[in-house]
Amino acid sequence: MTISEEHELLNNSGENQRSNYSSGGNGHAFQLESLLTESKPRYGSIGDSGGGDYAGDPENAFRHMDRITYTWYDMNVYGIIAKRAGRNRLISGITQKDPTPEMTPHIERKHILKGVHGIARPGELLAIMGSSGAGKTTLLNTLTFCSPASVIVSGTRCINGIPINNTSLRSMSAYVQQDDLFIGTLTVKEHLVFQALVRMDRNIPYKQRMQRVNEVLSELALLKCQNTTIGIPGRLRGISGGEMKRLSFAAEVLTNPPLMFCDEPTSGLDSFMAQNVVQVLKTLAQSGKTVVCTIHQPSSELYSMFDKLLLMAEGRVAFLGKPSEAYNFFSNLGATCPITYNPADYYVQLLAVVPNREDSCRQTIDMICDNYQTSDLGQRVTLEAAEAANNQYRFGGQTVMESMTERRSPYKANWIRQFRAVLWRSWISVIKEPILIKVRLLQSVLVSFLIGLIYFGQVLNQDGVMNINGAIFLFLTNMTFQNVFSVISVFCNELPVFLRENRNGMYRTDIYFLCKTLAEAPVFLAIPMIFAFICYYMIGLNPEQPRVFITAIIVALVANVAISFGYLISCISSGVSMALSIGPPVIIPFMLFGGFFLNTGSVPFYFKWLSYLSWFRYGNEALLINQWEGINEIDCTRSNYSCPQSGHVVLQMYNFEEQHLPWDIISLLGLICLFRFLAFLALLSKTYKGE
Repeated sequence: MTISEEHELLNNSGENQRSNYSSGGNGHAFQLESLLTESKPRYGSIGDSGGGDYAGDPENAFRHMDRITYTWYDMNVYGIIAKRAGRNRLISGITQKDPTPEMTPHIERKHILKGVHGIARPGELLAIMGSSGAGKTTLLNTLTFCSPASVIVSGTRCINGIPINNTSLRSMSAYVQQDDLFIGTLTVKEHLVFQALVRMDRNIPYKQRMQRVNEVLSELALLKCQNTTIGIPGRLRGISGGEMKRLSFAAEVLTNPPLMFCDEPTSGLDSFMAQNVVQVLKTLAQSGKTVVCTIHQPSSELYSMFDKLLLMAEGRVAFLGKPSEAYNFFSNLGATCPITYNPADYYVQLLAVVPNREDSCRQTIDMICDNYQTSDLGQRVTLEAAEAANNQYRFGGQTVMESMTERRSPYKANWIRQFRAVLWRSWISVIKEPILIKVRLLQSVLVSFLIGLIYFGQVLNQDGVMNINGAIFLFLTNMTFQNVFSVISVFCNELPVFLRENRNGMYRTDIYFLCKTLAEAPVFLAIPMIFAFICYYMIGLNPEQPRVFITAIIVALVANVAISFGYLISCISSGVSMALSIGPPVIIPFMLFGGFFLNTGSVPFYFKWLSYLSWFRYGNEALLINQWEGINEIDCTRSNYSCPQSGHVVLQMYNFEEQHLPWDIISLLGLICLFRFLAFLALLSKTYKGE
């Protein structure tokens, strides 16, 4: 029997059984409401964790919790769509905390998840499957409180029969996301050491943390690559995809969480690596953990490893139970899986919406989902989820978990330990980052030699004045563009790692930004100084001994202002491409106010405020003052040219004053602080948006 024939059979057999399920709510709402009002909470029935032993003291139950039964009841997710002039757009102003609001006539809502109930038990690997658009990723995001702000979520999520919130779930769970984000210049062991320093409880000694790192390396078969660089795709070779996925698991199991979520852990892996990764999940489940994962098109070998199977279709639960129970359930509906079929592929195809057959497919899906809800298996799951949800009313709106987490800091390590760990990792990533060290050093040396050769051996005449002033302005432009683009390319790529780790409560935003600044300071001071020292004497600038050191300091300050501006551009941008697009257009106006293309006395009054933010202005003035101050005679070899007679005249041509040198240096320091403070505020706003 073919899939299409089975669809037809299901459509015919389910015509009289199909419930009146509308998009606005659950057709069995009356039945679930009676469960809520009639059932009594039974902690012992909500899993194997022994919650009933602490029925009189729920807070004490969580102190002794090492086995978790996770239940969710009546989960509904609505995507809000606003209709404006015939077009639809998503409204992002409605947060998850909002209840299901009454929609205005101009707003319609899309019902994504429709009254979903479920349960995940300790010692079991629960796999969420379904076709594209079935709602499996939406369900996982809902269970982990990771839904975007543009959707409305309603329903109750409980651990061992007690309703929870976002903070309480994070304190006892781990989430291995689909995208593996690492600082690619670290080795495998360095990454795990950092994770152990910031994620394990603060009362655990250092020796025990390192012992746990070695245990995890051994358990997840990462010992052979523990000293191998993780790698950066397309830029730095590192470990394989399977090892990278196991490293993601290793970072999460360091703290031995009793509850784990995984989002499509086998994506992008070959069959052998996929089986290896699922075996890791199976092993974790067998150790007593509760493991929930979404998975896309598993092979028959992977399918046989699942303890429980949750099939999603059109935002509804089509089945939740053991794989053997799934076979019996669909067989009773007349859709027996053929022996030659992979059951996972068969069920996904059976519950898929085929193009040009949308109506018949949706009828089939509704019939299957309705039959599951009325089956004994579905009723048992609904009853347990309803009992747990009923405890929300028992605890009077605020859960015990909420009251506990309000008194507890979200960070496992204190401020000093976070600072030490993040500074250590930042320093390692800086000295190993090829763009920041090797490429920038080589670039600075080559450009410095090139400028020195082009302007080699300048003499103090009218031609030399123009050439020296041009070379000095090249110092500023080279330090600006070289540092801005290098910072953007590195910092933007690291931002997703920071945002994820900060969201997971590993370290504070101010610590990350401060450590990033301190770790990069030696490099960002040394390279500009090397640049200045190389070309200074080649060009033949002012030979007085203090002048070369002052030039090097000014060039280093200009470079750090540019770096700070690069941080600001990176923090306000959504990605590398956007930062590289808006960086140069924003820099050009600042360059025009540097005094080389436009005299500082000719700046229009309505742009005066902007000229005070130009590091080109302060850097150019400081370098020219350092060069021409004290030079009382300049050779004028051609009488038909207007030739400055002294260094003071050169400065007057640019409308610069000798006494402004200290203020220029102070202004450069002020711009460094200003741009970095604005960058920190932009980064802080990103963390708040992520929450």
